[in-house]
Amino acid sequence: MSHIVTVKTRLHDPAAIAAACRRLGLAEPVQGTARLFGGEAAGLLVRLPGWRYPVVVDTATGEVRFDNYEGRWGERQHLDRFLQLYAVEKCRIEARKKGLQVSEQTLADGSIRLSISEGS
Repeated sequence: MSHIVTVKTRLHDPAAIAAACRRLGLAEPVQGTARLFGGEAAGLLVRLPGWRYPVVVDTATGEVRFDNYEGRWGERQHLDRFLQLYAVEKCRIEARKKGLQVSEQTLADGSIRLSISEGS
């Protein structure tokens, strides 16, 4: 049976955040406080390529704070890809916890299809 699922991503899992960073070849996220243009934010700091300020993830609330000045200080596509891979890695982690197998296929439009099935 096939199902289409849309995931609204809130980032609560530090392991999935770290896995997404590894997949993108980014430095490991570190806990800290970052000075953004409009103030400070505390949480896991993720450094995206070409971004002036880090992305700050508050794992308690799942919220992501960033300042890319409408793309002038960092391309939104880098954040979108990070969020996409966080969702993929979180799904993988949860499926494995339940003994399920996960396969992944990247589609022509850049979306990712995950197939989750019972282990054999």
